[in-house]
Amino acid sequence: MANKKVTGPKAASSAAKTLTSKATGSKSKTAAASALSQTNAPKKQTSAKAATAASKTLSDGRTSKASKSAAGSALAQKSGAKKK
Repeated sequence: MANKKVTGPKAASSAAKTLTSKATGSKSKTAAASALSQTNAPKKQTSAKAATAASKTLSDGRTSKASKSAAGSALAQKSGAKKK
């Protein structure tokens, strides 16, 4: 089933901050880019690669609040359907 969620304004702002920060790691930036690309785009879904990056971002204790917000948004937009 397709996911109809989109990135909200707060998460989009957090994603933009994450992408422009020089101190942010690549996994956080991957998750942020995914979240930002899904602003006003209900048909887009988070890829497996971006979902993995988002999961790692959320579990890393060094991650900023903005990065975690963007990662959470990206992960929420991952399709729940598993392919066989």
